[in-house]
Amino acid sequence: MATQSRRHGAPRKARDGSRRRLPLRLLLPLLVLVALAAMLMLRGYVHSEILADHRIREPAPTTGVPERILEGGPVIDTRGGRAETLRVPDRHIVLTFDDGPDPTWTPKVLDVLKKHDAHAVFFVTGTMTSRYPDLVRRMVDEGHEVGLHTFNHPDLSFQSERRIDWELSQNQLAISGAAGIRTSLFRPPYSSFADAMDDESWPVTEYIGSRGYITVVNDTDSEDWQKPGVDEIIRRATPEHGKGAIVLMHDSGGDRHQTVAALDRFLPDMKEKGYAFDNLTEALDAPSAMSPVTGSALWKAKAWIFLVQASEMLTDGLVVGLAVIGTLVISRFVLMLLLSGAHARRVRRRRFRWGPAVTEPVTVLVPAYNEAKCIENTVRSLMAGDHPIEVVVIDDGSSDGTARIVEAMGLPDVRVVRQLNAGKPAALNRGLANARHDIIVMMDGDTVFEPSTVRELVQPFGDARVGAVAGNAKVGNKDSLIGAWQHIEYVMGFNLDRRMYDILGCMPTIPGAVGAFRRSALEPIGGMSDDTLAEDTDVTMALHRAGWRVVYAENARAWTEAPESVQQLWSQRYRWSYGTMQAIWKHRRAVIEKGPSGRFGRVGLPFVSLFMVLAPLLAPLIDVFLLYGIVFGPTQKTIVAWLGVLAIQAVCAAYAFRLDRERMTHLISLPLQQILYRQLMYVVLLQSWITALTGGRLRWQKLRRTGVVEAPVAGAVPRRRTHGGNDRRPVA
Repeated sequence: MATQSRRHGAPRKARDGSRRRLPLRLLLPLLVLVALAAMLMLRGYVHSEILADHRIREPAPTTGVPERILEGGPVIDTRGGRAETLRVPDRHIVLTFDDGPDPTWTPKVLDVLKKHDAHAVFFVTGTMTSRYPDLVRRMVDEGHEVGLHTFNHPDLSFQSERRIDWELSQNQLAISGAAGIRTSLFRPPYSSFADAMDDESWPVTEYIGSRGYITVVNDTDSEDWQKPGVDEIIRRATPEHGKGAIVLMHDSGGDRHQTVAALDRFLPDMKEKGYAFDNLTEALDAPSAMSPVTGSALWKAKAWIFLVQASEMLTDGLVVGLAVIGTLVISRFVLMLLLSGAHARRVRRRRFRWGPAVTEPVTVLVPAYNEAKCIENTVRSLMAGDHPIEVVVIDDGSSDGTARIVEAMGLPDVRVVRQLNAGKPAALNRGLANARHDIIVMMDGDTVFEPSTVRELVQPFGDARVGAVAGNAKVGNKDSLIGAWQHIEYVMGFNLDRRMYDILGCMPTIPGAVGAFRRSALEPIGGMSDDTLAEDTDVTMALHRAGWRVVYAENARAWTEAPESVQQLWSQRYRWSYGTMQAIWKHRRAVIEKGPSGRFGRVGLPFVSLFMVLAPLLAPLIDVFLLYGIVFGPTQKTIVAWLGVLAIQAVCAAYAFRLDRERMTHLISLPLQQILYRQLMYVVLLQSWITALTGGRLRWQKLRRTGVVEAPVAGAVPRRRTHGGNDRRPVA
């Protein structure tokens, strides 16, 4: 896993270079998405619904059909403008099977034919051939003939010539890819006897002949699709008075156990009566209807089969992934509901105390790089607090006068420490070295605290086992759509999770916007590390491994400015995702260690990996299969299932909002968030995976801030400043 120091800023040349490389980094996940979509469309295409051969349509006139066709045999040759028919000689039976190959019944039919040394003709569809090419190859290898039955079984009487050509060519492509041959035999879907030809089907038969195919209908119909019983199937299939016949049966389209059983009796019985079971060209003493395919045509056909098989395997894998994500989602929701409720009940008990009240002063570290628009709001919110503090603002080489703004405020107990641009971890460590107190509160330069935030945040240190405390980070600029989405994510996905992780004792991250640490816990682990892009996750995991408790203080609220554009959100979440992966990789040895490190490694790391990496990566499968089900069916069941998942999420979100005492109106955008926001997070996580697997290096990119989140007044939430003047209105 490649690592890179997290930076507040970078030289202009480096940042420009990163922008130039961004399209290339985006190209890989986009290509993966396109390939995934293409494979799913291909899979849906070859799984398109095939209607049964016994569909009934209204009869049409027969005035345009030549009399010799209506009174002729079941083999109709219209090639070269001819209109000729042929019959199978007496004492010859040509068994024909439609709609296959079927993975269950076709092998059984082939076994019975092989057992009785009989040949047959299989009229296969392109969709089934593409999915089960080995069965078609077996048919040819065992001496049977194969014919076209269109690609996905439409009634050609209602199709254009262009559609007919497409059905034939795709059916032929699948057969060529499966068995390396092409065939000149064709049977139209929904056909029966020659005398059933009418003015709608005859023009199709003529056109089929012009494309070089012989149309094959039948003399006797076993009607096995009705499952009338073995005796009745045999009776209907038997020709009269020793005549030859082409017999219609099915090896696909449903349960064919009666067909298999009837065939096993029909073959020996008819052979005893002197009948031969040949394929069509054998019975007619004609050249084979199948010819080998070579050259580029063969490779094209094999490529088609390969792609279909790949799409089948991919979809099977996605189904497994869907089952995994379904299990993870349900498990996570159940755990969140149960454990977050337990956490809330525990900390809200009237007599609950972490330990002795913490009243001593604490140091608040504010790392800042080019935070001129935000830093004054941040510092003033700290000064309005009700807990004794000193504030250390670490200016990390800002070029916009951030340090001068703080110094000009002239506030007591506020110091500015300047350093050359070295990154956030270095700035925090510099502040730690300059801190005067044992409890250290850390926040971002774009965040504002409520008056009680510091006091609430440090109370858990009354428990000597607590080494760090996570506060309640909230979105201050939530009046835009993208802000509302992040607000839902913060309340539900972060804070509800933190309650759960607190109970489980494996809190993965102290948020950079609002967190507190014991100096005695930080110093032995080396302070803040720059080994990863997520130094907050890294240090939290290190504290767990060192044996410290990490807890969540729900009333320590901090209001942060969330990204207001997709590009900024992308940059932030890309860094978070990649940094989390780096932290997991860095602390991977905890899985095999003993003591507190091992307990975290065998509980915390799997939870983080499942719920913060694997689950978000697989979550879009829910939406992928929603689209797949809408397009290819079953549409109603798919929509109901998706709405069920959304309902579960809505319940959890509503519960999270209730625990955080947030207004439910923001949940109106939840369905849209699930459809759009989840896809964005998926692409971000996929890009992070690609960066990690390819050993890519990622710089920390500074987000553009507007300074719209202002310091709260006592008893109120933060207010959002408009850019048009001094008008202020609540952000909530």
